Amino acid sequence: MDLEEKALESTRIYDGAILNVRKDIALLPDGRTAPREVVEHPGGVGIALEDEEGKFFMVTQWRYGQRKVMTEFPAGKKEKGEEPLVTAKREIIEETGYEGLDFVHLGKLVPTPAYDEEVIDLYYARKGRKLGQHLDDDEYLNVTRMSLNEIIDGIMNGTIDDAKTVAMAFMIREYKERTNEEH
Repeated sequence: MDLEEKALESTRIYDGAILNVRKDIALLPDGRTAPREVVEHPGGVGIALEDEEGKFFMVTQWRYGQRKVMTEFPAGKKEKGEEPLVTAKREIIEETGYEGLDFVHLGKLVPTPAYDEEVIDLYYARKGRKLGQHLDDDEYLNVTRMSLNEIIDGIMNGTIDDAKTVAMAFMIREYKERTNEEH
Protein backbone atom coordinates (compact mmCIF):
# COMPACT_ATOMS: atom_id res chain seq x y z
CA MET A 1 0.00 0.00 0.00
CA ASP A 2 1.20 3.49 -0.84
CA LEU A 3 1.26 5.37 2.49
CA GLU A 4 1.81 8.89 1.14
CA GLU A 5 -0.70 11.57 2.13
CA LYS A 6 -1.13 14.49 -0.28
CA ALA A 7 -2.04 18.03 0.77
CA LEU A 8 -5.21 19.20 -0.94
CA GLU A 9 -5.33 22.62 0.72
CA SER A 10 -3.37 24.63 3.28
CA THR A 11 -4.43 27.43 5.61
CA ARG A 12 -1.91 29.59 7.47
CA ILE A 13 -2.79 29.68 11.18
CA TYR A 14 0.18 31.49 12.70
CA ASP A 15 3.38 33.25 11.56
CA GLY A 16 5.97 33.66 14.28
CA ALA A 17 9.59 34.60 14.79
CA ILE A 18 10.75 30.99 15.26
CA LEU A 19 8.04 28.93 13.61
CA ASN A 20 4.87 29.02 11.57
CA VAL A 21 1.78 26.82 11.84
CA ARG A 22 -0.54 25.72 9.05
CA LYS A 23 -3.56 23.45 8.80
CA ASP A 24 -3.72 21.16 5.79
CA ILE A 25 -6.47 18.95 4.47
CA ALA A 26 -4.71 15.75 3.43
CA LEU A 27 -5.85 13.07 1.01
CA LEU A 28 -5.38 9.71 2.74
CA PRO A 29 -4.28 6.51 0.97
CA ASP A 30 -7.87 5.17 1.04
CA GLY A 31 -9.31 8.31 -0.61
CA ARG A 32 -10.75 9.95 2.52
CA THR A 33 -9.49 13.31 3.80
CA ALA A 34 -8.21 14.34 7.24
CA PRO A 35 -6.97 17.55 8.87
CA ARG A 36 -3.23 17.82 9.55
CA GLU A 37 -1.68 20.58 11.68
CA VAL A 38 1.95 21.26 10.77
CA VAL A 39 4.66 23.27 12.52
CA GLU A 40 6.98 24.83 9.96
CA HIS A 41 10.51 25.21 11.33
CA PRO A 42 13.75 25.95 9.40
CA GLY A 43 15.65 23.24 11.28
CA GLY A 44 18.62 23.39 13.53
CA VAL A 45 21.86 21.84 14.64
CA GLY A 46 23.28 20.20 17.74
CA ILE A 47 27.01 20.21 18.42
CA ALA A 48 28.99 17.92 20.72
CA LEU A 49 32.20 19.86 21.34
CA GLU A 50 34.92 17.78 23.02
CA ASP A 51 37.94 19.29 24.77
CA GLU A 52 41.44 17.86 25.12
CA GLU A 53 40.46 16.14 28.42
CA GLY A 54 37.67 14.19 26.71
CA LYS A 55 34.92 16.30 28.26
CA PHE A 56 32.02 17.77 26.33
CA PHE A 57 30.68 21.30 26.60
CA MET A 58 27.10 21.23 27.83
CA VAL A 59 24.68 24.11 28.33
CA THR A 60 22.04 24.41 31.00
CA GLN A 61 19.21 26.79 30.29
CA TRP A 62 15.59 27.43 31.07
CA ARG A 63 13.37 25.80 28.46
CA TYR A 64 10.13 27.72 28.55
CA GLY A 65 8.02 25.08 26.81
CA GLN A 66 9.05 22.45 29.38
CA ARG A 67 9.01 24.90 32.32
CA LYS A 68 12.38 23.69 33.63
CA VAL A 69 16.14 24.01 33.36
CA MET A 70 17.55 21.44 30.95
CA THR A 71 21.08 20.22 30.29
CA GLU A 72 21.86 19.85 26.59
CA PHE A 73 24.55 19.79 23.98
CA PRO A 74 24.83 23.29 22.45
CA ALA A 75 22.39 23.84 19.62
CA GLY A 76 20.78 26.46 17.48
CA LYS A 77 18.29 27.29 14.75
CA LYS A 78 19.33 27.57 11.13
CA GLU A 79 18.79 30.88 9.41
CA LYS A 80 16.66 30.66 6.26
CA GLY A 81 18.71 28.99 3.52
CA GLU A 82 21.74 28.49 5.77
CA GLU A 83 23.79 25.31 5.44
CA PRO A 84 23.79 23.23 8.65
CA LEU A 85 27.60 23.24 9.02
CA VAL A 86 27.62 27.04 8.84
CA THR A 87 24.98 27.11 11.59
CA ALA A 88 26.99 24.64 13.70
CA LYS A 89 30.20 26.68 13.43
CA ARG A 90 28.35 29.88 14.37
CA GLU A 91 26.30 28.40 17.21
CA ILE A 92 29.18 26.63 18.98
CA ILE A 93 31.07 29.92 19.27
CA GLU A 94 27.95 31.84 20.31
CA GLU A 95 27.05 29.42 23.10
CA THR A 96 30.42 28.15 24.40
CA GLY A 97 32.87 30.84 23.31
CA TYR A 98 35.07 28.26 21.55
CA GLU A 99 35.45 27.47 17.89
CA GLY A 100 34.92 23.92 16.72
CA LEU A 101 37.48 22.00 14.69
CA ASP A 102 37.29 18.84 12.58
CA PHE A 103 33.49 18.71 12.42
CA VAL A 104 31.99 15.27 11.83
CA HIS A 105 28.37 15.05 10.69
CA LEU A 106 26.78 12.33 12.84
CA GLY A 107 23.44 12.35 11.07
CA LYS A 108 20.01 13.92 11.30
CA LEU A 109 17.30 13.79 13.95
CA VAL A 110 13.60 14.31 13.27
CA PRO A 111 12.33 15.13 16.79
CA THR A 112 8.56 15.18 16.25
CA PRO A 113 7.66 13.87 12.78
CA ALA A 114 3.89 13.63 13.32
CA TYR A 115 3.35 17.40 13.17
CA ASP A 116 6.70 19.23 12.86
CA GLU A 117 8.91 19.75 9.79
CA GLU A 118 12.04 20.39 11.92
CA VAL A 119 15.19 18.39 11.14
CA ILE A 120 18.26 18.73 13.38
CA ASP A 121 21.72 18.06 11.94
CA LEU A 122 24.02 16.57 14.56
CA TYR A 123 27.75 17.29 14.72
CA TYR A 124 30.77 16.19 16.72
CA ALA A 125 33.79 18.54 16.86
CA ARG A 126 36.97 19.18 18.79
CA LYS A 127 37.56 22.36 20.79
CA GLY A 128 39.57 25.08 19.07
CA ARG A 129 40.54 28.60 20.10
CA LYS A 130 38.68 30.61 22.70
CA LEU A 131 36.85 33.43 20.93
CA GLY A 132 34.27 34.49 23.53
CA GLN A 133 30.54 33.89 23.86
CA HIS A 134 28.04 35.86 21.77
CA LEU A 135 24.64 34.97 23.22
CA ASP A 136 21.39 36.30 21.77
CA ASP A 137 19.87 39.23 23.68
CA ASP A 138 17.23 36.99 25.28
CA GLU A 139 19.47 33.94 25.82
CA TYR A 140 20.75 32.97 29.25
CA LEU A 141 22.72 29.80 29.83
CA ASN A 142 25.50 28.26 31.86
CA VAL A 143 28.28 26.23 30.27
CA THR A 144 29.62 23.12 31.98
CA ARG A 145 31.76 20.22 30.86
CA MET A 146 30.90 16.55 31.29
CA SER A 147 32.45 13.25 30.25
CA LEU A 148 30.50 11.07 27.86
CA ASN A 149 29.90 8.58 30.68
CA GLU A 150 28.49 11.37 32.89
CA ILE A 151 26.17 12.46 30.08
CA ILE A 152 24.95 8.90 29.52
CA ASP A 153 24.50 8.42 33.28
CA GLY A 154 22.35 11.58 33.28
CA ILE A 155 20.28 10.20 30.41
CA MET A 156 19.80 6.86 32.14
CA ASN A 157 18.81 8.43 35.48
CA GLY A 158 16.44 10.91 33.82
CA THR A 159 18.26 14.17 34.60
CA ILE A 160 19.10 14.68 30.91
CA ASP A 161 16.08 14.19 28.69
CA ASP A 162 16.58 16.51 25.72
CA ALA A 163 16.00 14.41 22.57
CA LYS A 164 18.95 15.66 20.54
CA THR A 165 21.29 15.22 23.49
CA VAL A 166 20.08 11.67 24.12
CA ALA A 167 20.54 10.75 20.46
CA MET A 168 23.91 12.46 20.14
CA ALA A 169 25.38 10.86 23.26
CA PHE A 170 24.71 7.38 21.96
CA MET A 171 25.77 8.33 18.43
CA ILE A 172 29.07 9.69 19.75
CA ARG A 173 29.67 6.56 21.80
CA GLU A 174 29.04 4.43 18.72
CA TYR A 175 31.17 6.72 16.52
CA LYS A 176 34.08 6.45 18.97
CA GLU A 177 33.76 2.68 19.20
CA ARG A 178 33.69 2.32 15.42
CA THR A 179 36.66 4.64 14.93
CA ASN A 180 38.51 3.25 17.99
CA GLU A 181 38.67 6.62 19.75
CA GLU A 182 39.00 6.82 23.51
CA HIS A 183 35.98 7.95 25.50
